[in-house]
Amino acid sequence: MIAFLRGRLLSKSPNRAIVECSGVGYEMTISVATFTSLPAEGAEARLHIYTHVREDQIALFGFAEPAEKRLFEKLLTITGIGPKLAITVLSGIDAARLVTAIRGSDHATLTRIPGIGKKTAERVVLELKDKLDDMAVAGATATAEPELSAAANDVLSALVNLGFARPAALKAVEAAYNDGALNKGGAVRITDFEWLFRAAMAAIR
Repeated sequence: MIAFLRGRLLSKSPNRAIVECSGVGYEMTISVATFTSLPAEGAEARLHIYTHVREDQIALFGFAEPAEKRLFEKLLTITGIGPKLAITVLSGIDAARLVTAIRGSDHATLTRIPGIGKKTAERVVLELKDKLDDMAVAGATATAEPELSAAANDVLSALVNLGFARPAALKAVEAAYNDGALNKGGAVRITDFEWLFRAAMAAIR
């Protein structure tokens, strides 16, 4: 089983990456959180790997942090959640917030994640609520989202509604917001929805 890879990052997208190790390119599915943690293409990347074996396929799933991989593996123990849905869940909410939601029986937050309905959310809470003790620190240290202008929050909502995962959308809005605040006319830019939206779209692509 492949458990870890270190090599040159050949390509990356919000859900897939290829890493070259000793002349062999390994393609893997990744979450948005891992995508945002990866270096530029051509640089060295280190990824923790989950190897999913089926009769007709061997699929790799890569994670920037071992905690995210452990949470992925715990999600796989839930009836009805396979590797693809587990990655979708981790792309829809950061690991710390997910742990907090599960431990707090926060069904409302869980059902906002793409692919998670009411019944699945109930199963996740029922089966994992008391099995995340080793991840309690990650959940407890979750940081609040930064204070943004009303326009920036509107842009964030617009990106999420367009189908972008919230973690990636938030990072793009933060980049646009900070860039606007540091440049001339920043006070106007960070309250200008159209400018922030264009800048965020450029950052997220």
